[in-house]
Amino acid sequence: MSAPVQCPVHPDVHLIEDHRAGDLVCPACGLVVGDRLVDVGTEWRSFSNERSGNDPSRVGAPENPLLTGGDLSTTIAVGFGGSDSDNSLANAQRKSMNNTDRQMTAAMSLIREMSERIHLPRNIQDNASRIFKDVLDSRALRGKNNEAQAAACLYIACRKDGVPRTFKEICAVSRVSKKEIGRCFKIIIRNLETNLEQITSADFMSRFCGNLYLPNSIQAAATRIAKRAVDMDLVAGRTPISIAAAAIYMASQASGEKRSAKEIGDVAGAAEITVRQTYKLLYPKAAELFPEDFRFVTPIEALPNS
Repeated sequence: MSAPVQCPVHPDVHLIEDHRAGDLVCPACGLVVGDRLVDVGTEWRSFSNERSGNDPSRVGAPENPLLTGGDLSTTIAVGFGGSDSDNSLANAQRKSMNNTDRQMTAAMSLIREMSERIHLPRNIQDNASRIFKDVLDSRALRGKNNEAQAAACLYIACRKDGVPRTFKEICAVSRVSKKEIGRCFKIIIRNLETNLEQITSADFMSRFCGNLYLPNSIQAAATRIAKRAVDMDLVAGRTPISIAAAAIYMASQASGEKRSAKEIGDVAGAAEITVRQTYKLLYPKAAELFPEDFRFVTPIEALPNS
């Protein structure tokens, strides 16, 4: 039998356990009597989606309602240069999942990767995953490319959350063509009866002007120019993106923060010639398009005519 642990100076004092440091300390003199103690208490920790903390489970990730198995499984990830046995385990795991869960898991991974490349928040990723789940259950896109479906769902989620991205932007972060994404988008809209707000040039103004480092005054002027141009039916047949780009070009040219049509086109994802052609439609009515309180650095009559 080992001798009891006690303070040599105060043997009758009850020692205090410092759980963080793993020490036994004498409260009377502060002497560390024993060190590196093992905490024999429970290590229960709740991984439940609920915040009540009543679930003493310490294994597994939170349940995923998008997967039939609740995602109560261990994912075997194989990095570059993994051994044959590692690859075999990963392949065996994939084969053990049913086809729906396998497709859903792959789509969620694709959506996450695409979202991170264009800095989309988590809530949009989750919404895109839910839309993909609805598409998967409906079998409307059976046989279509999985990445094209995921990209179309991400495009729809962006529009639903009021932060639309262009097809070109979504296409740029995926490995499928704009045409494939567009086909999947049309099928989803038709089959799931999803209602989307009409895109306007104002939806893109903040992002485009921010990427061009233009002040709020120019953004406000460009927004007014684009809206007035649509109301006056000057830009019939033009896309909201090209209208936004042309309005920004006109507002910047009239200010001290000038940006070229090429610079604006690169940010907006529109060709320089498209920006200039749309601007030409605005130019004859420029005096009616600008806000009344706009501070001109370059007067309207001195603006470029193309």
